Amino acid sequence: MGAKKAVLLEDRVYAFIRRANLIPSGSRVLAAVSGGPDSVALLQLLYNLRQALGISLVVAHLDHNLRGEESTGDALHVAELAGQLDLPFAIGGRDVAGYRSQHGLSLEEAAREVRYGFLCEVAAESGASVIATGHTLNDNVETILMHLIRGTGTLGLKGLASWTSRQAGGKNFEIIRPLLETGRNEIEAYCRERGLATRLDSTNLSLSPLRNRIRLELLPLLEGYNPGMEKALLRLADLAGDELDFLSIERDKAWGRVVKREKNTIILDKVELGGLHPALKRSILRRALAELAGSLKDFEAGHIEDMLAILEKPAGKQLVLPRGFSFTVEYGRYLLGKAPEELCPFPPVENETVLQVPGVTQAGAWKVTAEIIEGGGIKPDTGAFTAYLDFDRTGRCLSMRPRQPGDRFFPLGGGGQKRVKGFLIDARVPRLWRDNIPVITAARDIVWLAGLRIDERFKVTENTKRVLRLALEY
Repeated sequence: MGAKKAVLLEDRVYAFIRRANLIPSGSRVLAAVSGGPDSVALLQLLYNLRQALGISLVVAHLDHNLRGEESTGDALHVAELAGQLDLPFAIGGRDVAGYRSQHGLSLEEAAREVRYGFLCEVAAESGASVIATGHTLNDNVETILMHLIRGTGTLGLKGLASWTSRQAGGKNFEIIRPLLETGRNEIEAYCRERGLATRLDSTNLSLSPLRNRIRLELLPLLEGYNPGMEKALLRLADLAGDELDFLSIERDKAWGRVVKREKNTIILDKVELGGLHPALKRSILRRALAELAGSLKDFEAGHIEDMLAILEKPAGKQLVLPRGFSFTVEYGRYLLGKAPEELCPFPPVENETVLQVPGVTQAGAWKVTAEIIEGGGIKPDTGAFTAYLDFDRTGRCLSMRPRQPGDRFFPLGGGGQKRVKGFLIDARVPRLWRDNIPVITAARDIVWLAGLRIDERFKVTENTKRVLRLALEY
């Protein structure tokens, strides 16, 4: 009877691999083997199915250097298993505790990052393009509950995917989970029936990691309320997955209308985004974050909700996000990136620079040409960075500087004095551009906000005898 059950499990795993298109025929597959029942069963199942699947195998084991002699025993056990099957194998060791301390991660997060980094290294060296892990149905249930406890959005309800991809060293590796529809009890029974020796990881009995507390305490408690709790959670994951897949299709249809990318910043059109259903808005914001950051690691559902909350805020509002990213509201658009100020078309204005009048002055990336025109004549060029001023009012002592707190001037046609800050807001100049607007001054008076408006007091009139022409280039 035991042999029959083992064969049935092999048939089911084979059918799952084929149905989910996990392993293309001809692939070299790296099996990640810790020595525990799940990974040992994975190795044996893939070995037994290797001809039917048309694959070759290599084994990898990582010693996390966290459990002393126990870890060493695990490594020796995996080496023995690989030797018995006559499979090539790689055993490695990493300082997970040091990595955790260096990067400020939980022990579980550090172990996962280090482990996958090692597996990708071995896969690249051995020519494997597929990495198989022993995650089971129970791991999926625990993951869903962990996401719920941590305040996941809908995306977290999907739980573990049967496959994902990971880039390392310029190569792309498929991470597959062939046992995702197989329960832990079935795995342990398979190991017993096949006489497979396995190792016990003592840390799995510790209540310190959240996942262990879920497995050992929370799940048994929930099953007291509903014996079918695991099935209910997996059904929820399936439903969430289907609905999220549909949402992704609709999101991708809207993406081109809403989003464009310049340099390292994603720009979202305010009108187009505003016309979408909130669910689509969330999906677009998630994809935008994932594209910029490479993954949604450290970004939680609460961050997406915070982004949604400021969509209707006035221009200038900015939200600080994890990993150095920010989300900024501007006029008619939103900016998502680490340095959205890079989109400013104007170079920065450095310290105050005295201008040569007449003459040419180089002030950082700006070049200022000053010309005195006798007789009050004005040339026909009227570019945004060209201004004509009454020279007898400006005089020769002109400077160029960035704006300063409290700056005021009399904008041409504005009907009176105005704060420069208020003028820039009314002119809908993006907040991140404002410090790059050159301010031309005569003594303490502003004579021109370059590219925007001259001061009423220095305009050319019918009484002007000499005209000062200023032209800025960058």
